Amino acid sequence: MATVNELADLRAGIDECDAQLVALLAKRNSITEKIGAIKQQIGAPLHAPDREADLLAARRQEAVNQGVNPELVEDILRRMMREAYQNQQGNLACSAPQLSPIVIVGGKGAMGQLFAQQFIRSGYEVRILDKEQQAESEAILAGAKLVLVSVPINALEQVVAALPKLDDDCLLVDITSVKQKPLKALMAAHNGPVVGLHPMFGPDISHWVKQTVVVCEGRNHEVAQGLLAQLQVWGCQVVEMEVKKHDEAMQIIQVMRHLTTFVYGQFLAKQSHTLAELRSCSSPIYQLELMMVGRLFAQSPELYSDIMLAQFDDVEDLLANYQATFADTLEKLKTGNKAALIEGFADAKEYFSDATAHFLTQSRSLLNKANDAKVLD
Repeated sequence: MATVNELADLRAGIDECDAQLVALLAKRNSITEKIGAIKQQIGAPLHAPDREADLLAARRQEAVNQGVNPELVEDILRRMMREAYQNQQGNLACSAPQLSPIVIVGGKGAMGQLFAQQFIRSGYEVRILDKEQQAESEAILAGAKLVLVSVPINALEQVVAALPKLDDDCLLVDITSVKQKPLKALMAAHNGPVVGLHPMFGPDISHWVKQTVVVCEGRNHEVAQGLLAQLQVWGCQVVEMEVKKHDEAMQIIQVMRHLTTFVYGQFLAKQSHTLAELRSCSSPIYQLELMMVGRLFAQSPELYSDIMLAQFDDVEDLLANYQATFADTLEKLKTGNKAALIEGFADAKEYFSDATAHFLTQSRSLLNKANDAKVLD
């Protein structure tokens, strides 16, 4: 029969293993910092997808060979990789020195600061042009090779139109979530190269690795290649997309998603149950849903209002279709039409068919983490 002393001895063994793990993590961090320094010197991208895939596959097989859950090993490795990417952010390679100096218009804003910091880490000269510097705009923009406009959607046309004349070889860039109207405004205000970027992330990211940036061609796209190369050095996934197609995709990905979340958050606020009561009896998947709803309301109301308003006129047909789908589903529920509900489920399932297995695996990992967080609360 096991004794209290035996339990204490086993726990001491666990403590020893944990101490060894911490020491190994410290050693690994030291190595990854050195790797980051070498990547900076040779101009290599922070993210090496093939190397990452090979590493994960090899460690998973080793885990199987030693009777350890490979999912556990992959979770640990991915967390360590994320830490490594954060540790490698101090000094980054400069892949397009011809784009310096860079001016960030709206550089005091959250996204402006994020881009400014990253360019500075890569060794570019960065100047800030915000409201306080308007009187000095000509001096600040003099000789600029890249001007990145980081202002709210509803202010972009006015801000760009008010810019002093830029040099013909200056690359003018915007980072709004809508592209057709902003690119027209940029090309109307500047005769030189123009490109539209849409960073699919907010200012609270810990690093740029694996972050998606959508690129929409404006004018003289070859000039933008240095900027795109720099994004890839930072580890970004660069996705080039035709302007109209981008805006149509954003109507679904952003406007409809934000609208649904916005309405659901308001609905919850009107219910008799407190958030704490809902969280106390929610499943991990509902915990995740609450997190995503709460995330929206933790951010700028002006930003999300602007995103929804910017394309509202273009999404009326989508909204009508969405309302019709909701009403149709509601009618099926009212009439108890189970067969029709199953048919609707099957139609949607067919749309997701190629990705269902992948989504199931990914969501299982997220749900486990959400459940862990709930236990820690």
